[in-house]
Amino acid sequence: MLTRLKLSNFKAWRESGDIQLKPVTLLLGENSTGKSSLLQSLLLMKQTATSPDHTIHLNLGDEVNDYVDMGSFEDLLTRNPEKRKVGIELDAVHNKDHCFFSVEYAQDSKKSPVIDSMKLSPDSEQWFRVARTERSAFGIYLPGETRTTLKSRSFAPERGIAFSADAIAALGESGKTVQNLSLQLRRELEGISYLGPLRNKPKRTYLWNRTRPGIIGDDGSNAIPALLASAQAGKRNDDDLVASVSRWLKKMKIADRLEVKQLSAGHYSVLIHRDGIVANLRDVGIGISQVLPVLVLAYFAPSYSTVLLEEPEIHLHPQAQSLLAELFLEVSKKRHVQFIVETHSEHLFRRMQTLVAKKKAKPEECALYFVERHKSDAVLKTLEMDAFGRLSDWPKNFFGDATGEVREQAKQTMLRMKKERSAS
Repeated sequence: MLTRLKLSNFKAWRESGDIQLKPVTLLLGENSTGKSSLLQSLLLMKQTATSPDHTIHLNLGDEVNDYVDMGSFEDLLTRNPEKRKVGIELDAVHNKDHCFFSVEYAQDSKKSPVIDSMKLSPDSEQWFRVARTERSAFGIYLPGETRTTLKSRSFAPERGIAFSADAIAALGESGKTVQNLSLQLRRELEGISYLGPLRNKPKRTYLWNRTRPGIIGDDGSNAIPALLASAQAGKRNDDDLVASVSRWLKKMKIADRLEVKQLSAGHYSVLIHRDGIVANLRDVGIGISQVLPVLVLAYFAPSYSTVLLEEPEIHLHPQAQSLLAELFLEVSKKRHVQFIVETHSEHLFRRMQTLVAKKKAKPEECALYFVERHKSDAVLKTLEMDAFGRLSDWPKNFFGDATGEVREQAKQTMLRMKKERSAS
């Protein structure tokens, strides 16, 4: 699980400060404040760590399979930074194994991003460091060292997170520790799944080649093939994906159950059962097709992985939106899947508070953040929740003022009635 993120000079984030990541982390805020950039930083590290080019330092993205396209280093850099370096820090833990990572990127003579300094640690105290020196060479440093004689071009970091094979060999007995830290970090980044806010519209029929997809896709395009694969496997699976999705559709009161039906060789349809009526997915409300990828991904993502979601509540009615909080908490506990969610839903947010108040969740199991802008800079505000789900400092005017609207409506009604009586 990822436990901390920190950004510096990254797009709108001049200095994010330490962002503690929990089993369920909710990011709220107005549009264009910098929420998406937090998710983009993780996707940027994932596509760099999994790049086929092991010599790459930072994959800004321009290929079809990339998760994000950040443009150029200039596009990535904060406006008018004090120093022209982008910093990313990550902490992760799996079982009792900890990994602490810190990297700073600069530009080389060709204006391409290059690692200026990279550090790895098993305990946040003993740091192994590789840093750029003169003439494209890199020096490697053991914990506590400020000077080194170990310098070589072959010590250049690989895929943005790993010491090179030559650097590991030069570190001697410590090389194995550094190698294990890089592998652990890579596994965490590889385990990130992402679902964006723009999801595919449903089809009347689906062509399926009887293979299980590797990913759901950022637009949810592989959600139906994943359901088809699960239905084909039947009860041989430990987790019946179709049954799990059906259970939540029923709990959200938008369907009784979901069914996949074979029409002919390779052609299938998805049917929605509700109140004794069976309809094609194409013929029901758009909310069902938009939440399907969210539900599928929650049970499709491997255990001990991280799911990034943008606006999972799209096209859902308020009660269904609130139940997403229960989905995230239940899956995080039972399947050990971490959720980092960007949302505008007051209903999801408030249900999380209610779950804490009812002792169905602990405050330390979820983190709530509000992102706002101070001029051109993004600023993170931690929303501290006590054991009763109460917040000491609400986001000002973000959710509107329901009580104030009722008060104003009553006031205007009284004024109109008084005016109409006077006129008659």
